[in-house]
Amino acid sequence: MYINCGTKVCPPVVHPTKCCVINKCYNYVVPEIHPSHTTTVNHINYNHVHSFPHTESCATEVTNTESIAPPGMGYGMPLRPGFGPGPGMGPMGPMGGPMFPY
Repeated sequence: MYINCGTKVCPPVVHPTKCCVINKCYNYVVPEIHPSHTTTVNHINYNHVHSFPHTESCATEVTNTESIAPPGMGYGMPLRPGFGPGPGMGPMGPMGGPMFPY
């Protein structure tokens, strides 16, 4: 026999802190103008945007047990008086007949 003694909660486990560093860069365009020449410098910056999708799942565990009735308690045994359906009752409900015109 299984007896549930209640759920116990263990003390928490504290893991080391995960440190993250954010580096920010600022781009400035400096026009360099010379008396006889103008240089245009095009700086292309690609901003890589990262995402971290997260999924969850659920699992259900089902167990089944099967038992064998002890001798004398099988389904093929007749019921004792006072147990089971009364007169005029069939396995699916009232049976038709002169007393039951269903």
